[in-house]
Amino acid sequence: MRNIIVENLKQTPLEKQRIEIVERKGLGHPDCICDAVMEQISLRLSKEYLEKAGTILHHNVDKSLLVAGQTENRFGGGHVTQPMLFVFGDRATTEINGTKINVEEIAINVAKEWFKKNMRFVDPEKHVKYQVELKPGSTGLVDIFKRKGEKLGANDTSAAVGYAPLTRTEKTVLKTEQFLNSKEFKQKFPESGEDIKVMGFRTNNDLNLTISMAFVDRYINSEEDYFEKKARILEEIKKFVRGNTNFDNVNIQLNTLDVRGRGLGGLYLTVLGTSADSGDSGQVGRGNRVNGLISLNRPFCSEAAAGKNPVSHVGKIYNVLTFKVAKHIYEEVPEVEEVYIWLLSKIGHPIDQPAVAAAQVVMKDNNSLEKVRHEIAAVLDYELENIDKFCMELAQGKISIC
Repeated sequence: MRNIIVENLKQTPLEKQRIEIVERKGLGHPDCICDAVMEQISLRLSKEYLEKAGTILHHNVDKSLLVAGQTENRFGGGHVTQPMLFVFGDRATTEINGTKINVEEIAINVAKEWFKKNMRFVDPEKHVKYQVELKPGSTGLVDIFKRKGEKLGANDTSAAVGYAPLTRTEKTVLKTEQFLNSKEFKQKFPESGEDIKVMGFRTNNDLNLTISMAFVDRYINSEEDYFEKKARILEEIKKFVRGNTNFDNVNIQLNTLDVRGRGLGGLYLTVLGTSADSGDSGQVGRGNRVNGLISLNRPFCSEAAAGKNPVSHVGKIYNVLTFKVAKHIYEEVPEVEEVYIWLLSKIGHPIDQPAVAAAQVVMKDNNSLEKVRHEIAAVLDYELENIDKFCMELAQGKISIC
């Protein structure tokens, strides 16, 4: 029997609260680059282990640092004077039955592939250096993968929380960044870099969006040209947001640090479309939560999910699963207005048997929790019972966590 708790949460749903703040860091933000690349390395290692050992072996590649490089920005196109440095860290199995696994080569190749696919102006051979610090794991944690049982034991005592549904503000912030980094937008506005951050602030039914967008200097001929192109992009953003929301008022600002008359110093220009080329370093776990957002009004897990192994590390599994369970309950039980799911593991215990699995729900109108308590508990129990399938979907990259 699992320790499942379902309780009524006496609070005003976030959608009805006066103030809400939501952030999303975009594809080319240094923190998001770290998350995305390390997650891809975990997926590639999982595939390698499955092919050579028939199972996913111990690895936690959830530590990395992208050290910003140096550039000289110029109207019409600057150049890189010092490349970025990508440091990969933590643990990975490097040998299977006497056969060596070239973890360093895998990590570097995956990073290069990611840059080629996602960053139009980053040459992974010229603009990035790589330092791999992935070592074999500790005896105790490696041994978890050798123990018998239908479910692996948790490799940490860790807690996670997820929620549903997304508010209008959360959906707008998420969709806006995705729109700005879409292929269609980049084709229309090639001067728009991939490093984009969207900050949403809602007061009652008024929404304010502050957007930071790295412009690519090769497409900017002068200060006047920059502000003209910025104005066109801002109008395109306003058109998209207002056509996809129903707030009373929407106010949008773009690159608010800009100052006319200061030349290059008053503009947000990059050579490679990311501030990591000269202005800002990145680190795993400082980007978005696993649902793609940083929602300050919500509780959230402090674990960095990207790069953790998908079959034993509850810091990843529970982090993502809580959002899946919350969404399942919200869609399955129409009497629920808002739901929060909490999972707490105990190191060494099977991952399908958390120390506690709890659902806190805000009921719609005058609906009674007692009428749906069993239904909510059944969804929680079902998701935990099928955690093996969920973990394999994580290992195959079918579930986005960035």
